[in-house]
Order: sequence, then C-alpha cells, then structure tokens
Amino acid sequence: MQQLSFPAYSFRLKNSENKPYIFDLIRKKFLVLTPEEWVRQHVLQWLTNDKGYPISLINVEKEIRVGNTRKRYDIVVFKPDGSLYIIVECKAPKVQITQATFDQIARYNLELQADLLMVTNGLSHYYCKVDATAERYDFLRELPDYK
Repeated sequence: MQQLSFPAYSFRLKNSENKPYIFDLIRKKFLVLTPEEWVRQHVLQWLTNDKGYPISLINVEKEIRVGNTRKRYDIVVFKPDGSLYIIVECKAPKVQITQATFDQIARYNLELQADLLMVTNGLSHYYCKVDATAERYDFLRELPDYK
C-alpha cells in the first residue's frame, strides 16, 4: 500500500481468497484492505498511539441519519462524558480533499454536533474547530492531544 503522511505503524495483515485484510483495533476484526481502509487504520493508530486517545472513546463506521438519508461516518471520538468530540472523514489517497469533502463532514456534524473535525486522505490532513455560535469553522494546525 501507499506510504502516507503518518508515522510508520505495525499492522496485522493477512491474505484470504487472494484479498488483503487488515486488523481493525477498534472493531476487533479483519477488514478488506482498501485504500480508504488503509487511511482509516493509520488515523486510528495515530489517534491512539500518538495523540493518546483511549480506544474506549473511539467508534468506527456507524450509521447515522442525515435528513432522510442513511450515512456512515468514518471515525468519531467521544469525550469521557459521552458527548461527541471529534469526527474524522477519511478518503483514499487518490481522492482530493475538496469543498465537497468539507460539505460532507459538515452535514454529518449537523446531526452529531462535534467540537472538532478532521478530514484526511492520508497525505493531506485538515483540522477544524467548530464555532457553532458564529456558524463557522476555524482551521487548526493540529488536533489536540488527549488530556
């Protein structure tokens, strides 16, 4: 798989029926290794190993309702009180991060009400703080470490 702009991590990989699989530390199972999954697994390693977020506060690929449609977020991180802290939208490395990507995560956030947003394709990462009062996003240099 393609080198991403994250630190190097050790992953549990396997092949089955001529398909590569990667172990997801949150869902505790092997998943087909697609380019987007490669990015998602790097983000999970980065959040837990480098940023210090506990695995118990992270959720991956759950369905939400946005208006009348069903969508799936990639990663969310909760605060210890159970409120939502971060939403992460992962794209494959070949997918450019565009305004449409930010619009997608903004629609998710209308339902989820997170404090912080992250959009990444594994090569470029964008972090935003949500200012709900002013109805805007302020870009950050990085996500804060877990406190």
